[in-house]
Amino acid sequence: MLRIHVTGEDLARIRLADRPDPMWETVLSSLRFRDRRGPGAYGRWRELARQRLRALPPTLRALVPVGGYFPDFLTPVAAGGGWEERVELLRSTPRRRLRADMLTLEAESPQALPGWVRGLADGEREALDKVADDLDRYHRAAIAPPALWAAVQAQVDADRAVRIRHLTSGGVEGLLRGLRPVLRWEAPVLAADYPVPRELRLDGRGLLLIPSFFCWRHPVTFYDDGPRPVLVYPIQHTAPPGPAAAALGRLIGGTRARVLRCVGHGATTGELARRAGISAASASEHAGVLREAGLLVSVRRGNEVLHSLTPLGTELLPAQPTAQW
Repeated sequence: MLRIHVTGEDLARIRLADRPDPMWETVLSSLRFRDRRGPGAYGRWRELARQRLRALPPTLRALVPVGGYFPDFLTPVAAGGGWEERVELLRSTPRRRLRADMLTLEAESPQALPGWVRGLADGEREALDKVADDLDRYHRAAIAPPALWAAVQAQVDADRAVRIRHLTSGGVEGLLRGLRPVLRWEAPVLAADYPVPRELRLDGRGLLLIPSFFCWRHPVTFYDDGPRPVLVYPIQHTAPPGPAAAALGRLIGGTRARVLRCVGHGATTGELARRAGISAASASEHAGVLREAGLLVSVRRGNEVLHSLTPLGTELLPAQPTAQW
């Protein structure tokens, strides 16, 4: 059981990540690459990833054991930035962090660790560069191809839309209550099933909630929570569209039908573009047509336009959006 103790100050500092975290998704996907969990959610992805990679790099196999602890340094905390910036942060991991993480891995690992792990614990740059290179190669083959990453983004965006609706209707506590059944908010404690007993006291540091495509069943947090506590939680994967979705495409056009499905519980023009895999200009044009037809409502908020379904749009929509690999 994981129990996160939340103070009033923490409630004011709880944040929701605005996009999937590429490091967390990469590391967690290496678990899904090996296990058989979530065949409906990950089955097709596994097929494609294994076509590109015959096997997981040995470094990841050793550092990220199935069902066990993996080192905090593999998922560095970063304020924004893309994949390349995260890899550079990993390469610059301080020696004291490497030693602490490797000692924990040695104590927690169910199997004997290869000899190069000792070099990593000693801060050898060559060993750290090898880990970073292997992680980068795996990411580019299994996660980064545009269709794959777009599908991950679409699912995470759909989850964020639900969370934002809970936040706007019920405040931060509404957001936390809406995380059931994975997380259970019983003020002042946020609890979840967890492989080991864990008490996390935020003590005014707040909490960053990161929705994750490749996280499965229970949330994940750092072993050493540090100054910026993070909780990665599994999204609810949406079901594939049924035969009615094809009929909707024939009625209003395939791309426009996809845009309508991707609105979900609300989306900005940029989010619509990412979810539907089209340009922002095209998303804006299709949203305009759908709005004129009475299927969408668009509201400007600052520099963004938020689109939501009208009752007619909801009735017309035959299925929830889903990842298309």
